[in-house]
Amino acid sequence: MHPVVVIGAGPQGLAAAAHLLERGLQPLVLEEGNQPAAAVHEWGHVRLFSPWPEVVDGASRRLLERTGWSAPAAGYPTGAQWISEYLQPLAEALGDRVQYSARVVGVGRKGRDRSVDSGRAEQPFVVHVRTAGGGEQRIEARAVIDASGTWRTPSPAGAEGLPAIGEHAALSAGVLSYGIPDVDSSWAGRHTVVIGNGHSAATAIANLARLAKREPGTRITWVLRRGQVGATFGGGAADELPERGALGQRAKRAVEAGLVDLVTGFRTDRIDLVNGGAEVRAEDGRALDADRVVVLTGFRPDHSFLSEVRLELDTRLQAPVRLASEVDPNIHSCGSVRATGAADLAHPEQEFFIVGAKSYGRAPTFLAMTGFEQVRSVVAKLAGDDEAAHRVELTLPDTGVCGGSGLFDEPERPGGCCTPAPQPSSIGLAPVGR
Repeated sequence: MHPVVVIGAGPQGLAAAAHLLERGLQPLVLEEGNQPAAAVHEWGHVRLFSPWPEVVDGASRRLLERTGWSAPAAGYPTGAQWISEYLQPLAEALGDRVQYSARVVGVGRKGRDRSVDSGRAEQPFVVHVRTAGGGEQRIEARAVIDASGTWRTPSPAGAEGLPAIGEHAALSAGVLSYGIPDVDSSWAGRHTVVIGNGHSAATAIANLARLAKREPGTRITWVLRRGQVGATFGGGAADELPERGALGQRAKRAVEAGLVDLVTGFRTDRIDLVNGGAEVRAEDGRALDADRVVVLTGFRPDHSFLSEVRLELDTRLQAPVRLASEVDPNIHSCGSVRATGAADLAHPEQEFFIVGAKSYGRAPTFLAMTGFEQVRSVVAKLAGDDEAAHRVELTLPDTGVCGGSGLFDEPERPGGCCTPAPQPSSIGLAPVGR
């Protein structure tokens, strides 16, 4: 019997393996890194805004408890704690079912390219793997669950979705970075420009603002592409994840206190290296001088190794079409998002599923418990338990933000399914330049 191949040993990939074992199916997890949750290691300094009970999968807990492990009961772990207290023990419990330094470079059907219909569904998948030292493997699989995430494909600073002129050079020079920085004393007394609008950007702003309070001369500019502040600061007390709501409010207070200059309608066109730092220039000619540039404009899925798999993706978000309408920030008008399962994640290629953050395509707001519910449903489907696959066992917490994103240069649509309509924030906007 061929295994079910799971791509990625992150939180959702490991959870998928635990569910497969519980259902009597054989998992094989292929991880590009040399350790479990390799991407989480890179943001280990960041504290999650979901508490411990919401970042531990049910089947994984049951597997671990048989080894004498006890789930952390309360608190908000950092990425490093999530690994050491849960993900690493889970990977160890799965043993040699997890292979490291195994990069998936292609997925297809045995003896059938993408264009061939005849006998396609009866053929196993063939997963092409590149191992450490340049070796190659071909692994046959009865099904494939892609939980590879989006961490390796951050969205660029360029306003049109492509890298700004000079962005690659700034990255190579160490002036520009992606991901939430680990702010230490080396950031003191310098000017940091943060580009992005979302929870990651708010986290970076709050961390930098704490440093600016202690270290005079530390300057922070927060750059938004949209012409309005809109829902930048989140739902506050209305957010059903209190720490997520508090995050946006901390960033808002930093702006109101003058620790952060907020610039709107700034669409980055080019980033030039200047005097050991960078000049960030907008399409309209405005410019910012920076010592460091932090780009937090979201992530996007990598489908390059799935070119021989028949996918059905939304043209805007690159998410499965049945999921896209639930998470599309262009049209989504309520703060809540329903949980999704196998039916929403299915593709024309039978027994192939994309789960985890990658399933959301370019959309934000993905939560770990969203992925745990996805893999529970998908594995139930693979096990032939259609009733469990269709059953919804999760209600996701409301963000407390009403209205979709609206037109690109206009405020979010008020009201809608939420009442009363949110009141506009009164935030001073900074002039551009030093």
